[in-house]
Amino acid sequence: MAKFTFNMPDVGEGVAEAEIVAWHVKAGDRVEEDQHLVDVMTDKATIDIESPVSGVVTEVSGEAGDTISVGAMLLVIEVEGEAEPAPAPKIEVAETRIELDVPDMNDVAEVVAEPTPARPEPVEGHTHSLAKILASPAVRTRAKDLGIDLAEVKPAADGRVRHADLDAFLAYNAGGGFAPAGRARADEAIKVIGLRKRIAQNMAASKRHIPHFSYVEECDVTALEELRADLNAHRGARPKLTMLPLLIAAICKAVPRFPMINARYDDEANIVTRHGAVHLGMATQTENGLMVPVIRNAQSRNLWQLASEITRLAAAARDGSAKSEELSGSTLTLTSLGPLGGVAHTPVINRPEVAILGPNRIVERPMFVPDGIGGERIEKRKMMNISISCDHRVVDGHDAASFVHELKRLLETPVLLLTD
Repeated sequence: MAKFTFNMPDVGEGVAEAEIVAWHVKAGDRVEEDQHLVDVMTDKATIDIESPVSGVVTEVSGEAGDTISVGAMLLVIEVEGEAEPAPAPKIEVAETRIELDVPDMNDVAEVVAEPTPARPEPVEGHTHSLAKILASPAVRTRAKDLGIDLAEVKPAADGRVRHADLDAFLAYNAGGGFAPAGRARADEAIKVIGLRKRIAQNMAASKRHIPHFSYVEECDVTALEELRADLNAHRGARPKLTMLPLLIAAICKAVPRFPMINARYDDEANIVTRHGAVHLGMATQTENGLMVPVIRNAQSRNLWQLASEITRLAAAARDGSAKSEELSGSTLTLTSLGPLGGVAHTPVINRPEVAILGPNRIVERPMFVPDGIGGERIEKRKMMNISISCDHRVVDGHDAASFVHELKRLLETPVLLLTD
Protein backbone atom coordinates (compact mmCIF):
# COMPACT_ATOMS: atom_id res chain seq x y z
CA MET A 1 0.00 0.00 0.00
CA ALA A 2 1.16 3.53 -0.73
CA LYS A 3 -0.17 6.98 -0.01
CA PHE A 4 -1.15 9.33 -2.80
CA THR A 5 -1.24 13.02 -1.89
CA PHE A 6 -3.85 14.84 -3.95
CA ASN A 7 -3.13 18.57 -4.11
CA MET A 8 -5.60 21.31 -4.96
CA PRO A 9 -5.49 21.40 -8.79
CA ASP A 10 -5.01 24.47 -10.95
CA VAL A 11 -8.51 25.27 -12.23
CA GLY A 12 -7.25 27.89 -14.69
CA GLU A 13 -8.20 31.54 -15.31
CA GLY A 14 -5.52 32.77 -12.93
CA VAL A 15 -7.23 31.37 -9.84
CA ALA A 16 -4.81 31.12 -6.90
CA GLU A 17 -7.13 29.78 -4.21
CA ALA A 18 -10.61 28.39 -3.65
CA GLU A 19 -13.10 28.02 -0.83
CA ILE A 20 -14.18 24.54 0.24
CA VAL A 21 -17.98 24.44 -0.10
CA ALA A 22 -18.77 20.79 0.71
CA TRP A 23 -16.90 17.53 1.21
CA HIS A 24 -18.48 14.38 -0.20
CA VAL A 25 -15.96 12.02 1.42
CA LYS A 26 -14.27 11.70 4.81
CA ALA A 27 -11.31 9.88 6.28
CA GLY A 28 -11.89 6.13 6.11
CA ASP A 29 -14.14 6.24 3.01
CA ARG A 30 -13.39 4.06 0.04
CA VAL A 31 -13.33 6.09 -3.20
CA GLU A 32 -13.18 5.05 -6.82
CA GLU A 33 -11.51 6.80 -9.72
CA ASP A 34 -13.69 9.66 -11.04
CA GLN A 35 -15.75 9.73 -7.84
CA HIS A 36 -16.96 13.18 -6.75
CA LEU A 37 -14.74 14.27 -3.83
CA VAL A 38 -15.37 17.90 -3.00
CA ASP A 39 -17.02 21.11 -4.22
CA VAL A 40 -14.84 24.21 -4.19
CA MET A 41 -15.76 27.77 -5.07
CA THR A 42 -13.47 30.27 -6.76
CA ASP A 43 -14.34 33.85 -7.59
CA LYS A 44 -15.41 32.49 -10.98
CA ALA A 45 -17.47 29.38 -10.36
CA THR A 46 -18.33 26.44 -8.13
CA ILE A 47 -16.33 23.39 -9.26
CA ASP A 48 -16.73 19.65 -8.71
CA ILE A 49 -13.39 17.89 -8.18
CA GLU A 50 -13.20 14.15 -8.84
CA SER A 51 -10.67 11.57 -7.67
CA PRO A 52 -7.86 10.66 -10.07
CA VAL A 53 -7.29 7.31 -8.29
CA SER A 54 -9.08 4.58 -6.37
CA GLY A 55 -8.30 3.87 -2.74
CA VAL A 56 -9.12 4.74 0.87
CA VAL A 57 -9.15 8.33 2.11
CA THR A 58 -6.82 8.71 5.09
CA GLU A 59 -6.78 12.49 5.51
CA VAL A 60 -8.71 15.53 4.29
CA SER A 61 -7.60 19.15 4.49
CA GLY A 62 -9.92 21.71 5.99
CA GLU A 63 -13.69 21.92 6.26
CA ALA A 64 -16.49 23.78 4.54
CA GLY A 65 -15.75 27.50 4.57
CA ASP A 66 -11.97 27.13 4.65
CA THR A 67 -9.79 28.55 1.87
CA ILE A 68 -7.18 26.38 0.19
CA SER A 69 -4.42 27.49 -2.17
CA VAL A 70 -3.74 25.91 -5.55
CA GLY A 71 -1.04 23.26 -5.04
CA ALA A 72 -1.77 22.75 -1.34
CA MET A 73 -2.66 19.31 -0.01
CA LEU A 74 -6.37 18.60 -0.49
CA LEU A 75 -6.54 15.01 0.74
CA VAL A 76 -4.50 11.83 1.02
CA ILE A 77 -5.62 8.52 -0.50
CA GLU A 78 -4.10 5.15 0.32
CA VAL A 79 -3.74 3.18 -2.91
CA GLU A 80 -2.67 -0.35 -3.70
CA GLY A 81 0.88 -0.81 -4.96
CA GLU A 82 3.24 2.10 -5.43
CA ALA A 83 1.90 5.63 -5.67
CA GLU A 84 2.47 6.62 -9.26
CA PRO A 85 1.80 10.03 -10.79
CA ALA A 86 -1.95 10.12 -11.37
CA PRO A 87 -3.66 11.64 -14.38
CA ALA A 88 -4.94 15.19 -14.06
CA PRO A 89 -8.11 15.23 -11.99
CA LYS A 90 -11.42 15.74 -13.75
CA ILE A 91 -12.86 19.11 -12.97
CA GLU A 92 -16.45 19.97 -13.73
CA VAL A 93 -18.18 23.32 -13.28
CA ALA A 94 -21.23 22.25 -11.33
CA GLU A 95 -23.00 25.57 -10.92
CA THR A 96 -21.59 28.73 -12.45
CA ARG A 97 -21.58 31.49 -9.87
CA ILE A 98 -19.80 34.72 -10.58
CA GLU A 99 -18.71 36.88 -7.68
CA LEU A 100 -21.20 39.71 -8.03
CA ASP A 101 -22.49 42.45 -5.82
CA VAL A 102 -25.97 41.02 -5.83
CA PRO A 103 -28.88 43.30 -4.91
CA ASP A 104 -30.93 42.67 -1.80
CA MET A 105 -34.20 42.06 -3.67
CA ASN A 106 -34.99 38.78 -5.37
CA ASP A 107 -36.98 37.49 -8.32
CA VAL A 108 -37.89 38.54 -11.80
CA ALA A 109 -41.66 38.89 -12.09
CA GLU A 110 -43.66 35.95 -13.41
CA VAL A 111 -40.76 33.71 -14.41
CA VAL A 112 -39.56 32.97 -10.90
CA ALA A 113 -42.13 30.84 -9.10
CA GLU A 114 -40.81 27.51 -7.80
CA PRO A 115 -43.05 24.75 -6.47
CA THR A 116 -42.81 23.79 -2.82
CA PRO A 117 -44.34 20.49 -1.73
CA ALA A 118 -47.23 20.95 0.67
CA ARG A 119 -46.70 17.62 2.39
CA PRO A 120 -43.68 15.38 1.85
CA GLU A 121 -44.24 11.66 1.84
CA PRO A 122 -41.56 9.12 2.78
CA VAL A 123 -40.34 6.96 -0.07
CA GLU A 124 -40.79 3.33 0.89
CA GLY A 125 -38.13 0.84 -0.03
CA HIS A 126 -35.90 3.38 -1.74
CA THR A 127 -32.78 1.99 -3.35
CA HIS A 128 -31.23 5.11 -4.86
CA SER A 129 -27.84 6.18 -3.62
CA LEU A 130 -27.39 9.68 -2.27
CA ALA A 131 -25.27 10.63 -5.26
CA LYS A 132 -28.19 9.99 -7.64
CA ILE A 133 -30.53 12.33 -5.81
CA LEU A 134 -30.65 15.81 -7.35
CA ALA A 135 -29.63 18.36 -4.74
CA SER A 136 -27.11 21.16 -4.40
CA PRO A 137 -24.04 20.77 -2.17
CA ALA A 138 -25.58 23.17 0.34
CA VAL A 139 -28.77 21.09 0.57
CA ARG A 140 -26.76 17.87 0.94
CA THR A 141 -24.66 19.37 3.72
CA ARG A 142 -27.71 20.66 5.59
CA ALA A 143 -29.50 17.32 5.25
CA LYS A 144 -26.42 15.54 6.61
CA ASP A 145 -26.20 17.94 9.56
CA LEU A 146 -29.91 17.36 10.32
CA GLY A 147 -29.59 13.58 9.97
CA ILE A 148 -32.06 13.47 7.08
CA ASP A 149 -31.84 10.80 4.39
CA LEU A 150 -32.48 12.70 1.15
CA ALA A 151 -34.06 9.58 -0.34
CA GLU A 152 -36.94 10.05 2.14
CA VAL A 153 -37.57 13.68 1.16
CA LYS A 154 -40.21 14.34 -1.49
CA PRO A 155 -38.58 16.57 -4.12
CA ALA A 156 -40.14 19.34 -6.20
CA ALA A 157 -41.81 18.63 -9.53
CA ASP A 158 -38.46 18.72 -11.33
CA GLY A 159 -37.08 15.97 -9.08
CA ARG A 160 -34.62 18.27 -7.27
CA VAL A 161 -34.54 18.50 -3.47
CA ARG A 162 -34.31 22.08 -2.22
CA HIS A 163 -34.12 23.77 1.19
CA ALA A 164 -37.90 24.26 1.15
CA ASP A 165 -38.35 20.50 0.74
CA LEU A 166 -36.16 19.90 3.80
CA ASP A 167 -38.25 22.43 5.74
CA ALA A 168 -41.45 20.66 4.69
CA PHE A 169 -39.98 17.29 5.66
CA LEU A 170 -39.02 18.60 9.11
CA ALA A 171 -42.44 20.15 9.66
CA TYR A 172 -44.28 16.99 8.58
CA ASN A 173 -42.19 14.71 10.75
CA ALA A 174 -42.20 16.97 13.79
CA GLY A 175 -45.24 15.27 15.27
CA GLY A 176 -47.32 12.64 13.52
CA GLY A 177 -47.67 14.38 10.17
CA PHE A 178 -47.78 18.05 11.14
CA ALA A 179 -45.93 20.53 13.29
CA PRO A 180 -47.94 21.12 16.50
CA ALA A 181 -48.84 24.69 17.26
CA GLY A 182 -46.72 26.32 19.92
CA ARG A 183 -43.77 23.92 19.63
CA ALA A 184 -40.52 25.75 18.92
CA ARG A 185 -38.16 24.39 16.33
CA ALA A 186 -34.58 23.76 17.31
CA ASP A 187 -32.09 26.56 16.74
CA GLU A 188 -29.84 26.18 13.72
CA ALA A 189 -26.27 27.45 13.46
CA ILE A 190 -25.52 27.72 9.74
CA LYS A 191 -22.01 28.50 8.62
CA VAL A 192 -21.93 31.28 6.03
CA ILE A 193 -19.94 29.88 3.11
CA GLY A 194 -19.91 29.79 -0.67
CA LEU A 195 -22.23 32.08 -2.61
CA ARG A 196 -23.98 33.31 0.54
CA LYS A 197 -20.62 34.38 1.97
CA ARG A 198 -19.75 36.27 -1.22
CA ILE A 199 -23.16 37.97 -1.26
CA ALA A 200 -22.59 39.09 2.33
CA GLN A 201 -19.13 40.42 1.54
CA ASN A 202 -20.24 42.22 -1.60
CA MET A 203 -23.33 43.77 -0.05
CA ALA A 204 -21.24 45.08 2.83
CA ALA A 205 -18.67 46.49 0.38
CA SER A 206 -21.40 48.14 -1.69
CA LYS A 207 -22.93 49.87 1.32
CA ARG A 208 -19.52 50.75 2.74
CA HIS A 209 -18.15 52.35 -0.44
CA ILE A 210 -21.25 53.79 -2.14
CA PRO A 211 -23.28 56.71 -0.74
CA HIS A 212 -26.72 55.43 -1.71
CA PHE A 213 -29.84 57.50 -2.15
CA SER A 214 -33.24 56.25 -3.29
CA TYR A 215 -36.16 57.83 -5.12
CA VAL A 216 -39.68 56.49 -5.70
CA GLU A 217 -42.26 57.63 -8.27
CA GLU A 218 -45.81 56.50 -8.96
CA CYS A 219 -46.88 55.46 -12.48
CA ASP A 220 -50.31 54.81 -13.96
CA VAL A 221 -49.80 51.56 -15.91
CA THR A 222 -53.44 50.99 -16.88
CA ALA A 223 -52.79 51.64 -20.59
CA LEU A 224 -49.55 49.65 -20.43
CA GLU A 225 -51.37 46.62 -19.01
CA GLU A 226 -54.06 46.94 -21.70
CA LEU A 227 -51.33 47.00 -24.36
CA ARG A 228 -49.63 43.99 -22.80
CA ALA A 229 -52.90 42.02 -22.75
CA ASP A 230 -53.55 42.91 -26.39
CA LEU A 231 -50.03 41.91 -27.46
CA ASN A 232 -50.33 38.60 -25.61
CA ALA A 233 -53.71 37.90 -27.20
CA HIS A 234 -52.13 38.16 -30.65
CA ARG A 235 -48.67 36.78 -29.91
CA GLY A 236 -49.06 33.50 -31.81
CA ALA A 237 -46.03 31.31 -31.15
CA ARG A 238 -44.09 34.13 -29.51
CA PRO A 239 -43.46 34.09 -25.73
CA LYS A 240 -45.92 35.62 -23.31
CA LEU A 241 -45.02 39.14 -22.21
CA THR A 242 -44.71 40.02 -18.53
CA MET A 243 -44.23 43.57 -17.33
CA LEU A 244 -40.44 43.25 -17.41
CA PRO A 245 -39.84 43.38 -21.21
CA LEU A 246 -41.96 46.55 -21.40
CA LEU A 247 -40.08 48.12 -18.52
CA ILE A 248 -36.72 47.17 -20.06
CA ALA A 249 -37.80 48.71 -23.37
CA ALA A 250 -38.65 51.94 -21.54
CA ILE A 251 -35.29 51.91 -19.74
CA CYS A 252 -33.42 51.48 -23.03
CA LYS A 253 -35.33 54.38 -24.60
CA ALA A 254 -34.66 56.66 -21.62
CA VAL A 255 -30.97 55.89 -21.11
CA PRO A 256 -29.59 57.93 -24.08
CA ARG A 257 -30.95 61.10 -22.46
CA PHE A 258 -29.50 60.12 -19.07
CA PRO A 259 -26.15 58.40 -19.76
CA MET A 260 -25.00 58.86 -16.16
CA ILE A 261 -27.49 56.14 -15.14
CA ASN A 262 -26.03 53.45 -17.42
CA ALA A 263 -22.48 53.66 -16.07
CA ARG A 264 -19.81 51.98 -13.97
CA TYR A 265 -17.55 53.81 -11.53
CA ASP A 266 -13.96 52.72 -10.94
CA ASP A 267 -13.40 54.55 -7.67
CA GLU A 268 -9.74 53.49 -7.47
CA ALA A 269 -8.89 54.99 -10.87
CA ASN A 270 -11.48 57.78 -10.46
CA ILE A 271 -13.02 57.00 -13.85
CA VAL A 272 -16.71 56.83 -14.70
CA THR A 273 -17.48 54.90 -17.89
CA ARG A 274 -20.81 55.81 -19.47
CA HIS A 275 -21.79 52.85 -21.60
CA GLY A 276 -23.47 53.20 -24.97
CA ALA A 277 -25.01 49.72 -24.88
CA VAL A 278 -27.40 48.61 -22.14
CA HIS A 279 -26.20 45.33 -20.64
CA LEU A 280 -29.04 44.83 -18.20
CA GLY A 281 -28.54 42.71 -15.09
CA MET A 282 -31.56 40.88 -13.67
CA ALA A 283 -31.49 40.08 -9.97
CA THR A 284 -32.64 36.45 -9.90
CA GLN A 285 -33.43 34.28 -6.89
CA THR A 286 -31.82 30.82 -6.83
CA GLU A 287 -31.86 28.22 -4.07
CA ASN A 288 -28.34 29.23 -3.04
CA GLY A 289 -28.78 33.00 -3.20
CA LEU A 290 -29.21 35.89 -5.61
CA MET A 291 -27.48 35.92 -8.97
CA VAL A 292 -27.46 38.54 -11.71
CA PRO A 293 -27.57 37.13 -15.25
CA VAL A 294 -27.11 39.79 -17.94
CA ILE A 295 -29.18 40.62 -21.03
CA ARG A 296 -26.53 41.76 -23.50
CA ASN A 297 -27.41 44.72 -25.74
CA ALA A 298 -30.93 44.96 -24.39
CA GLN A 299 -31.47 48.10 -26.48
CA SER A 300 -31.22 46.02 -29.68
CA ARG A 301 -33.92 43.46 -28.75
CA ASN A 302 -37.67 43.67 -29.33
CA LEU A 303 -40.22 42.86 -26.64
CA TRP A 304 -40.50 39.15 -27.47
CA GLN A 305 -36.74 38.73 -27.73
CA LEU A 306 -36.43 40.32 -24.30
CA ALA A 307 -39.10 37.98 -22.90
CA SER A 308 -37.29 34.92 -24.28
CA GLU A 309 -33.93 36.05 -22.91
CA ILE A 310 -35.38 36.80 -19.47
CA THR A 311 -36.81 33.29 -19.24
CA ARG A 312 -33.68 31.61 -20.58
CA LEU A 313 -31.26 33.45 -18.31
CA ALA A 314 -33.38 33.02 -15.19
CA ALA A 315 -33.61 29.27 -15.81
CA ALA A 316 -29.86 29.02 -16.50
CA ALA A 317 -29.04 30.86 -13.27
CA ARG A 318 -31.18 28.45 -11.27
CA ASP A 319 -30.03 25.18 -12.81
CA GLY A 320 -26.34 26.15 -12.82
CA SER A 321 -25.92 26.16 -16.61
CA ALA A 322 -25.29 29.90 -16.93
CA LYS A 323 -21.89 30.70 -18.41
CA SER A 324 -19.41 33.10 -16.83
CA GLU A 325 -19.96 35.72 -19.52
CA GLU A 326 -23.71 35.57 -18.86
CA LEU A 327 -23.16 36.50 -15.22
CA SER A 328 -20.86 39.50 -15.52
CA GLY A 329 -20.47 42.84 -17.25
CA SER A 330 -23.84 44.41 -16.46
CA THR A 331 -24.08 48.21 -16.73
CA LEU A 332 -27.43 48.67 -14.98
CA THR A 333 -29.46 46.26 -12.85
CA LEU A 334 -33.20 45.65 -12.58
CA THR A 335 -34.60 43.92 -9.50
CA SER A 336 -38.19 42.84 -8.99
CA LEU A 337 -40.21 40.89 -6.45
CA GLY A 338 -43.01 40.38 -8.95
CA PRO A 339 -46.43 40.06 -7.24
CA LEU A 340 -44.68 40.45 -3.85
CA GLY A 341 -43.21 43.78 -4.93
CA GLY A 342 -44.44 45.85 -2.00
CA VAL A 343 -45.10 49.58 -2.02
CA ALA A 344 -41.47 50.69 -2.40
CA HIS A 345 -37.98 49.42 -1.72
CA THR A 346 -34.40 50.67 -1.49
CA PRO A 347 -32.29 48.13 -3.41
CA VAL A 348 -28.52 47.93 -2.92
CA ILE A 349 -26.44 48.95 -5.95
CA ASN A 350 -24.64 46.23 -7.87
CA ARG A 351 -21.13 47.67 -7.56
CA PRO A 352 -19.38 49.05 -9.66
CA GLU A 353 -22.63 50.11 -11.34
CA VAL A 354 -24.12 53.41 -10.21
CA ALA A 355 -27.86 52.68 -10.29
CA ILE A 356 -30.39 49.91 -9.74
CA LEU A 357 -34.11 50.02 -10.62
CA GLY A 358 -37.00 48.12 -9.12
CA PRO A 359 -40.67 48.02 -10.08
CA ASN A 360 -43.11 47.43 -7.25
CA ARG A 361 -46.46 45.70 -6.99
CA ILE A 362 -49.29 46.85 -9.28
CA VAL A 363 -52.38 47.86 -7.29
CA GLU A 364 -55.80 49.12 -8.35
CA ARG A 365 -56.86 52.41 -6.79
CA PRO A 366 -59.53 55.08 -7.41
CA MET A 367 -57.90 58.05 -9.13
CA PHE A 368 -59.04 61.42 -10.46
CA VAL A 369 -58.73 61.44 -14.26
CA PRO A 370 -59.79 64.01 -16.90
CA ASP A 371 -63.36 63.51 -18.08
CA GLY A 372 -62.73 65.00 -21.53
CA ILE A 373 -64.88 68.06 -21.01
CA GLY A 374 -62.65 70.08 -18.76
CA GLY A 375 -63.47 68.33 -15.49
CA GLU A 376 -62.46 65.20 -13.65
CA ARG A 377 -64.02 61.89 -12.73
CA ILE A 378 -63.03 59.07 -10.38
CA GLU A 379 -61.89 55.94 -12.16
CA LYS A 380 -60.27 52.67 -11.12
CA ARG A 381 -56.65 52.70 -12.37
CA LYS A 382 -53.69 50.33 -12.13
CA MET A 383 -50.84 52.02 -10.30
CA MET A 384 -47.23 50.94 -9.82
CA ASN A 385 -44.33 52.57 -8.01
CA ILE A 386 -40.84 52.57 -9.50
CA SER A 387 -37.92 52.63 -7.05
CA ILE A 388 -34.36 53.58 -7.93
CA SER A 389 -31.17 53.65 -5.87
CA CYS A 390 -28.19 55.65 -7.14
CA ASP A 391 -24.55 56.32 -6.32
CA HIS A 392 -24.55 59.96 -5.19
CA ARG A 393 -20.91 60.33 -6.20
CA VAL A 394 -21.96 59.97 -9.85
CA VAL A 395 -25.71 60.58 -10.06
CA ASP A 396 -27.38 63.72 -8.67
CA GLY A 397 -30.87 63.60 -7.21
CA HIS A 398 -32.23 65.72 -10.05
CA ASP A 399 -30.79 63.29 -12.60
CA ALA A 400 -32.37 60.28 -10.91
CA ALA A 401 -35.76 61.96 -10.59
CA SER A 402 -35.66 63.17 -14.20
CA PHE A 403 -34.77 59.70 -15.44
CA VAL A 404 -37.64 58.08 -13.53
CA HIS A 405 -40.05 60.76 -14.79
CA GLU A 406 -38.99 59.91 -18.35
CA LEU A 407 -39.74 56.26 -17.60
CA LYS A 408 -43.11 57.34 -16.22
CA ARG A 409 -43.88 59.25 -19.44
CA LEU A 410 -43.01 56.24 -21.59
CA LEU A 411 -44.92 53.75 -19.47
CA GLU A 412 -48.03 55.93 -19.25
CA THR A 413 -47.98 56.46 -23.04
CA PRO A 414 -46.95 52.95 -24.07
CA VAL A 415 -47.34 53.51 -27.81
CA LEU A 416 -44.01 55.33 -27.51
CA LEU A 417 -42.37 51.98 -26.70
CA LEU A 418 -43.32 50.67 -30.13
CA THR A 419 -41.89 53.59 -32.11
CA ASP A 420 -38.32 54.39 -33.06
